Amino acid sequence: MQNYFDYSPEVRDALDDNKPVLALESTVITHGLPYPQNLETGLALEQIAREYKVTPATIAIMNGKIKIGLSTQELEFLAQDKSVVKASKRDLPVVLSQKISAGTTVAATLFCAAAAGIRVFSTGGIGGVHRGDAQDISADLIELANTPVAVVCAGAKAILDLPRTLEFLETYSVPVVGFRTDTLPAFYTEKTNYKLPIRVDDIPTLVAMLKILWQLHFNSGMLIANPIPTIDSIPTEIIEPVIAAAIKEANEKGITGKDITPFLLSEVAYATEGKSQQANISLIKNNVRVGAELAYHLAHH
Repeated sequence: MQNYFDYSPEVRDALDDNKPVLALESTVITHGLPYPQNLETGLALEQIAREYKVTPATIAIMNGKIKIGLSTQELEFLAQDKSVVKASKRDLPVVLSQKISAGTTVAATLFCAAAAGIRVFSTGGIGGVHRGDAQDISADLIELANTPVAVVCAGAKAILDLPRTLEFLETYSVPVVGFRTDTLPAFYTEKTNYKLPIRVDDIPTLVAMLKILWQLHFNSGMLIANPIPTIDSIPTEIIEPVIAAAIKEANEKGITGKDITPFLLSEVAYATEGKSQQANISLIKNNVRVGAELAYHLAHH
């Protein structure tokens, strides 16, 4: 299996020396933001991790290899090349065999991070159960239920059915922890009406929980819901009508599957005059700060 993995020298050295490493996904660069904001954000996220004395491992597929850690040149390629596809876990055999370059979704990044021995992963928001179709369930949730990695995110994307997403996580025994919040954040929005089972206010408490999760050999990961900073939060009453209109348009145009999320995010960005894009960048930076601090404490305690 490791034949398909290609580690950057920085990540390889950190893993060999048991130094903290933080996994980062690449679809925010390839499909989540337009150029040049995608490249600027990708570089900024890596810099944030380094400020916490943590090695960033941005994960992507290039030249028939799962890249664990990217060079600046590789980040620039992913940010600009239009041939780069979006790969979930199920797509890995195809993109690797055909040597297609791909940004990895949460599900694919989770799988690759765990296989590489990385136990903390920061992303924007996870996928979940889609609105209107209880059978349309993101592979992110399935992978979370089967991969013992700590995932720091700003909750689930606001375009999803949040109560059903929480229900799924409960059914599959995935611990969901609110970091300094009592309710599930909804990506762009700091607070919702959906109460979380547990709230944690400091990193050492998270470290203690994760160590027990791993000692008990849980199959699942732990979802750490970290709200977007208040200053960049878009209130539900503003964002919800925008999302509803975007979903209606997607239905009318017959957009489904892996194309739905990029379409909805793009429509929401247009309708909010870029405010949602700024929120997206703010929340993922915030998640990388928490993930880096968590990875550092796990390695040193």
